[in-house]
Amino acid sequence: MSDAVLIERRAQGILLVTFNRPDTMNAFSSDMSAGLMDALRSADSDDTVRVVIVTGAGRAFCAGADFSPGSGAFAAPTKETFSSDPLDGFHPWECRKPVIAAINGHAVGIGLTMTLQCDIRIVAEEAQLGIVQNRRGVLPDAHAHWTLPRLVGHGRATELLLTGRMFRGIDAAAWGLASEALPVADVLDRALELGAEIATHTAPVSVGVSKRLLWMSAPAPNDINELERNLHLHLMGTADSREGVQAFLEKRDPEWSLSPTDDWPEWLDEH
Repeated sequence: MSDAVLIERRAQGILLVTFNRPDTMNAFSSDMSAGLMDALRSADSDDTVRVVIVTGAGRAFCAGADFSPGSGAFAAPTKETFSSDPLDGFHPWECRKPVIAAINGHAVGIGLTMTLQCDIRIVAEEAQLGIVQNRRGVLPDAHAHWTLPRLVGHGRATELLLTGRMFRGIDAAAWGLASEALPVADVLDRALELGAEIATHTAPVSVGVSKRLLWMSAPAPNDINELERNLHLHLMGTADSREGVQAFLEKRDPEWSLSPTDDWPEWLDEH
């Protein structure tokens, strides 16, 4: 794996993924894309990983596209190989483990749109954010026209995408784009705290299937009801359904035994 992405195993099953091009404010590169997707694939199949946290080294999360080529930064691509989503090989939403973006600083263009594919975003209050691609003669990418309206509603998404204007982390939290806006020094610690809470108190298969339901493309209420019913039938009566209740009654942390590798409802992948 390239040095553009650092991988670190933390306590309680947390995998920390750090974009590591601080001299360029973590301007996005193919190595960063490949490194993140590799980390997500690995986490998805590794039962010792419960949560993935993505952050940036230095004072930025990711400043967006690398403009070192100058005006040719968006040169015409080869149609057969081009993808408007550099994470198209394995999206954060495909990982069965919760993915938290700890946005420790500026997140611009692809640097922000890729975080919209994560499950939770914690952002620095004064971070400068923007989906600016329409101001650069291209257009928002990484499924942003689908992910952003899910988070902030159609009206706000329209404003942000069509103006391409910059805004602060504190605004992102107020609009629902981020869960919390904190002083920059507290962002990663809060993400780690939240990751530890998920790892300790939620059952691995339960949280994985819940995440899968949340990312489905607007199924009808009856469809969701049927999926929830079938998933309850898959989970109820298992060791984890007993352990969750027993740990609560005994006022202790649960010890989960089911795993996404061995106990995943394979039929859910067909939806």
